[in-house]
Amino acid sequence: MSGTKRRVYLDHSATTPVDPRVVAAMVPCWTDVFGNPSSAHSWGQEAAVALERARAEVADRLGCQPAEIAFTASGTEADNLALRGAAWAARQSGRGNHIVTNPGEHHAVTATVEQLHGLFGFDVTQVAVDGHGRVDPDDIRRAIRRDTILVSVMTASNEVGTVQPVAEIGALCRERGVLFHTDAVQAAGRLDLNVGRLQVDLLALSAHKFYGPKGVGVLYVRRGVDLVAALTGGGQEHGRRPGTVNVAGAVGLATALQIAEEMRAAENERLERLRDRLIEGVLAAVAEARLTGHPVERLPHHASFAFRGVEGSSLVLALDLVGIAASSGAACAEGEPQPAPVLAAMGYAPEWGVGAARFSLGRANDETDVAALLDALPAAVAQLRVGG
Repeated sequence: MSGTKRRVYLDHSATTPVDPRVVAAMVPCWTDVFGNPSSAHSWGQEAAVALERARAEVADRLGCQPAEIAFTASGTEADNLALRGAAWAARQSGRGNHIVTNPGEHHAVTATVEQLHGLFGFDVTQVAVDGHGRVDPDDIRRAIRRDTILVSVMTASNEVGTVQPVAEIGALCRERGVLFHTDAVQAAGRLDLNVGRLQVDLLALSAHKFYGPKGVGVLYVRRGVDLVAALTGGGQEHGRRPGTVNVAGAVGLATALQIAEEMRAAENERLERLRDRLIEGVLAAVAEARLTGHPVERLPHHASFAFRGVEGSSLVLALDLVGIAASSGAACAEGEPQPAPVLAAMGYAPEWGVGAARFSLGRANDETDVAALLDALPAAVAQLRVGG
């Protein structure tokens, strides 16, 4: 990338830069407070104090008790621990063998559920999503059986930005006595994640989605919910996640979450204006373009599209050549582009689904970044259509 070329980062749903205030909070954990938090001596006690302070800060933001917070190495690990741990515990106690989910989930959920089905014999029901990628709570209600042990519906889609009716689904699961897990990785700092209001039993987060460090996540586990740990070893994280805890990562996550929550109202308002300008501009400037995801119930920073007759991965590369970072949800199977599973489930034909592109805004973006995208995108799409 040329040093003189303008660079516009519009891929905050993939990852965010670490806030300097987060780095500053983490530095002591690499220098002065470096002890193992499981050690009994004063160095270990200092680390344990930092860890438990971070746990209490996260719990405060989620509206739960510190003992209900388990630190993990990622959002993916948190999802895996929630799904496998709850499923194995339910089987062990004879409570049932049935899981309900949907095709719009992140791969951390879909791949884990597929493994639970294929390798461990759990029965799985996939409820449909509508044309906006949204789950109907009534479909969840109809899918729940006497042997249902777990429902998993993400808070907001990483691919199309749709916000799910999590609180409504949580209420009906609580009414039926079924555990409810939500992957809230895309929602932290953007939506209300009070676990009491959402009525969730298990909730996963990942720090690098809200200006924290990579390599640390959180799983909220409601008191009384049994999990079988996926890892075996020591008794860290109340036995849920053995292994020496990443104290610096936990401190960074807690700091990032606190900052994101404090900024949430003002930043959401600002990002919604930019997002709406971006959506309006793309639909006006590019022929045969469709907004994917819900037009209203969507993340404030997220704009995703399908471009007919364009391969999304090629569009991402074309934009990168002019200094703009975006993302595509399409995958390649045996050399042939395939629509993202959620777009296929939403009813998009292949000629539309392979043209998926996502633009996700962040704290450093402004009107000039949106203008740069709107200047570059029409030509990139037109060139790819001619070349195709």
